[in-house]
Order: sequence, then C-alpha cells, then structure tokens
Amino acid sequence: MVVLGADLHKRSHTVVVIDATGRQLAEKTIAATDAGHLELRRWAAQWPERTWGLEDCRHLSRRLDAELVRAGESVVRVSPKLMAGARRSGREPGKSDPIDALAVARAVLREPDLPVASLDGPDRQVRLLVDHREDLVGERTRHEQRLRWFLVELAVAEPAPRSLGRAVVQTKLSAALAGRTEPVARFARDLLARIVELSATIRTLEHEIEVLVRGSAPTLLALPGCGALTAAKIIGEAAGISRFRSKEAFARHNGSAPVPVWSGNVVRHRLNRGGNRQLNVALHRIAITQIRLTGPGKAYLDHRQASGDTRTEAIRALRRRLSDEVFRRLRADEAAGSAGLAVAA
Repeated sequence: MVVLGADLHKRSHTVVVIDATGRQLAEKTIAATDAGHLELRRWAAQWPERTWGLEDCRHLSRRLDAELVRAGESVVRVSPKLMAGARRSGREPGKSDPIDALAVARAVLREPDLPVASLDGPDRQVRLLVDHREDLVGERTRHEQRLRWFLVELAVAEPAPRSLGRAVVQTKLSAALAGRTEPVARFARDLLARIVELSATIRTLEHEIEVLVRGSAPTLLALPGCGALTAAKIIGEAAGISRFRSKEAFARHNGSAPVPVWSGNVVRHRLNRGGNRQLNVALHRIAITQIRLTGPGKAYLDHRQASGDTRTEAIRALRRRLSDEVFRRLRADEAAGSAGLAVAA
C-alpha cells in the first residue's frame, strides 16, 4: 500500500509517493491540464494498492479531485494546517513543491480520519450563490458610501442607514437628483443607477437561494432563528455533513467546541478562536435571534446564567448546543435527500 501526496498549483502538480513507513519512493511533476492528469493516473497505476492525499484547496484541487473520484480512486483531503508539523519534522529544510507533497502524504499516514473526497453536490451550488451575493452586497455598500458623500455635498437629505437598497428610497432619491447639472449630481445618478441594478440582482439571488434551501434543507430551515441566508451559509460552508464523523468533529470544525486547558489536576476551557469562522458566525446569528425572539435559546441562556455563567459564557455554551442541533438537522436533511433519490431511481 502506498500513499500519493500532491502539492497543487494553478499550472502544475507535484506528486510524491511514500510507502507505509513514510519512506519516499518516487516523485513526479505534471502540467495541471487534462492531459497531465491522464499522464499522472497512468504513472500511478504501477502501484495497484494506493491512496491519494490532496491538499484541501478546492479552487486548485477541484479538477484533479473530481477526475480521480470519477476514475474510482481512493482520495482523502488534507487540511493545510496538518502539513506544517510534517514539514517541520522533515530532515530536509525549506519549502518546495516536493517537500510540500511529501508533507501531504505523511499527513495521510499520520491522520486516520481525514475526510474522503466526493463529487460536488447541491451544497456547492448554494455556496457559489451565497458567495456571489455577498460580493455584490459588498460592491453595493461601497457605492452607497460614495453616494452618501455626494448627497452631503449636494445638500440632498440622506436616507436612513441601511435603506438605500429599498426601491421606494431609490425612487425618491432619483427624483431629488433629477435636473441637477453639477458634475457631482451626474456622478450621484450614476452611482444610484448601479445601486438599483445591484439591488435587483441581489433580490433575485436571495429568492434563488431560498428556493434551493427550502428544497434541500427544510429541517434546518425549521430551526428557530435560522433564516434562508443563514441556512445557505451553513450548507455551503459545511460542504457535506457526511464528511464529519460525529457532532463533536463538526463542533471542532466550526470553532464552537471549547479548548481544554490543563493546570495540574484542574481542567478549564477557553474560547476556541480557530475553526471555520463563517460557520461560527452563522451559529452566533441563530443564537442571538433565538434570544431576542424569546425562543428556546433564551430559556437555555437564563438557565446557564442562573448556574453562574456570565452572559458571554452562556452564549458560547448556546452556540455549542446549536452546533449539535444543526448537525442533527443536516444529517436528517441529507438522509431524506438520499431516500428521495433512491425512490426516484
């Protein structure tokens, strides 16, 4: 049994082969093209029993990852942070493509429970839509900030904060700028036109996201405090809940699991500042919404505070509790989706 570790770049891939003891057997660099991928698979065929380890950088590894999975290869994904220890412990100092590929391969040997690669599912489409919407919202915000400065110079009343995306506000502002001949007014009209266009696109994306989420994750969407955009963020960032072996592994991934700190015989826990911060923020948003709406989270928060926790500590505990609930609901939605596909087949 051998492990092929790959260091992936935009134009080239370097692969290092090691045996079960971690000893390097071979090395190869190929072009990051379809022809290069085919050449790599033919070269790897000399080892009948093999496992591939790819650094988990989806924008670089997606094509090779998908081609290997379709070809029936065994592929696992290696988080970049797992390579640092292997690289530091290597006898050859420095950082190069072969050194990084060797670090990936040895991380596969060292870590038995790495996520297994699979083809992209609906979660990939949800994440693309969510990321694109966030990019457009950021672009609209920059235009709004510039427009507000122009409105001050033109002595036009500023709209209320966070209201420039509303159609009624845009119509009123367009009327106030009509007929003004100053260059600043022309720039303001251009910015307003762009804001109107972006707002329409953002609303279309939000509707598309909501339809996808309602179809693929109704159980998650039923969680109090979890709206369509928050659910979509969770689905996209989780990238397939089946890749987590337990709710504890999911909590570690999203940063809601506290970090143990040992001092003699006393064990304490501190805030985990690692993990996927986008998932962590989504869990925090659900927690705060439940508290404000006097949902199930409010009762849990009061219970924790009555037990001696500060409000901050109680919210952290609520996030951890919500992580388990989100894990359970995602698993239920995934099982329902698989059952639906089986019935359709």
